[in-house]
Amino acid sequence: MLTIADVSKSYGTRELFSDVSLFIARTDRLGLIGPNGAGKSTLFSLILGEERPDTGTIEWERGADFGFLPQESAPAGEETILHIATSGKKLEPTDDDFDIDYTLEPRAKKILAGLGFKEGDAEKLAKTFSGGWVMRAHLARLLVAEPALLLLDEPTNHLDLEALLWFQDYLTRYPGGLVVISHDRAFLNALCTGMLELRAGTLHYYHGNYDNFLAEKEARKAQQAALFKNQQREIAHLQKFVDRFGAKASMASRAKSKEKQIERLEAVAVEEPHEELKRINFRFPQPPRSGLKVIELEHVQQAYGNHVVYRDLNFTAERGQRVVLVGPNGAGKSTLLKILAGVIPIQGGTVELGSNVVPGYFAQNRLDNLDPTLTVFENVMSLRTNENQLTEQQARAILGAFLFRKDDVHKPIGVLSGGEKSRLALARLLVKPPNLLLMDEPTTHLDIQSIDSLITALKNYEGTLIFISHDVHFIRALAQNVLHVHSGRLTPYAGDYDYYLEKSKASDARAALTAGFTDARPVQQKAAAPAGKSPAAPAAKKATPNEIRKFREQVGQLEKKVSELEAKQNEITAALEDPASYADKGKFHHLNRELSVIVDEIAAATAEWEKAATKLAEMEQG
Repeated sequence: MLTIADVSKSYGTRELFSDVSLFIARTDRLGLIGPNGAGKSTLFSLILGEERPDTGTIEWERGADFGFLPQESAPAGEETILHIATSGKKLEPTDDDFDIDYTLEPRAKKILAGLGFKEGDAEKLAKTFSGGWVMRAHLARLLVAEPALLLLDEPTNHLDLEALLWFQDYLTRYPGGLVVISHDRAFLNALCTGMLELRAGTLHYYHGNYDNFLAEKEARKAQQAALFKNQQREIAHLQKFVDRFGAKASMASRAKSKEKQIERLEAVAVEEPHEELKRINFRFPQPPRSGLKVIELEHVQQAYGNHVVYRDLNFTAERGQRVVLVGPNGAGKSTLLKILAGVIPIQGGTVELGSNVVPGYFAQNRLDNLDPTLTVFENVMSLRTNENQLTEQQARAILGAFLFRKDDVHKPIGVLSGGEKSRLALARLLVKPPNLLLMDEPTTHLDIQSIDSLITALKNYEGTLIFISHDVHFIRALAQNVLHVHSGRLTPYAGDYDYYLEKSKASDARAALTAGFTDARPVQQKAAAPAGKSPAAPAAKKATPNEIRKFREQVGQLEKKVSELEAKQNEITAALEDPASYADKGKFHHLNRELSVIVDEIAAATAEWEKAATKLAEMEQG
């Protein structure tokens, strides 16, 4: 379908790659990886014809079509989401139209629903949505069009986990070829049958998915190292002979022969394997030690309009814990992190920081951590205080560790890539190291090498870490405790992610990140007495046996109501655990809404039952 032959590309004196050759068949599923700046997006631009190679050729098979998803889309105009998803094709027939595709609109709406759009969103103007949602609409456009080859540049960056899992499943059944730039290991493992690594100006091909690539790369590296060692040993042995006998007339011819042998060996010698050069390399400065209790939430209430996220939230974190928050989208994970970080005001209850606690918040939207009016360098220097006395040299050293070097430090925030914004947000954390680190999707936009560097730094971090991530590799490397967030309730698991998978009986490590409850319902919080009111005073008059009997029946009815609601809740949570529920987006959202209503009804019914049971006990005691 596509042939790339001996392609080279340079910008000035900087050579991105040389003599790159590749053949892509219609059935290929290829992942394109490599460090940031290696030239992956440039290779896509050459394939698309947006740029021309310095040397070499790129040829498409006649009739082959392709679809391309860039990292960022152009600003939306007056078109609707459905208009983008259907590529602006006519959906209504006119007198001159005889070939209207009547499946186009329902197919587009089904794909939009799978990517997370709600019912009715399709008719809304795209400009009323964020850039991430507009990107989802363009992704839907490609899936609706079904080109022979999909070229996707970081397609998962703008997807929440539910949409990502749907998209991943959809691509497993996609009838065409695929080349995807991605830093998501699980995504690459699920889809790819071959890996392309762009490294040091050369394109290397590996069979299999990302895990296969890691194993084969390590084997190739070991083989190359052994071959290099043997060749260098042979060259050294020959050179020793030349050095010893080259000056002797009787041995001159043999020495000359050995020199030619050395030249032949050096001409075909393999290079010594080397590590990647461009990768972030840093350590968190160890923060001041906090008290044992780091933060405590008591009876916290939080809502967005009529949508209640938390009604009576209680939570405590202790020094040194490493907690990952999991649960369905919309359950309140990011809201909980923002409450802990103090970036949103609570509507009830208390948030209390422990002794000597310094919180640091790494927002999912990196611009929340950055000042868009300043340059990279100014964003770091803005953290200078009388206490830290940050110097320009120190700021440049910190930025250098995150690959901002020379003139890169003067870039305005608006021109930074997603990966650069993530690296800058991390760099700012080093200036004033927190001892309570709160991170929302920290691996988004980072390349695989940078994610590994972040894992290493966090393993050596001595503070308290609470984070959200859909990167299972990242979670397994760091989480020591799991906190499941669902319908305003928190269920702790006193073990790592594999312990959570075992206890929740999850069949898929990634799907379990957004699963509903799979074990016993946590103890309901008792309803607090309304402010300013005292509990009801004991009845002044002693109840008769007949009154007690009737009231006991009322309490029994209330208890039965609670049991029935709990049974209904168990049915819904069981349905949410069924993978089929996630395939039908409408059914999933309906079950989630129904579960939210049931939880509220259980809380109200339990409070009513407790009040009645307390009164019954008082009546029976006389």
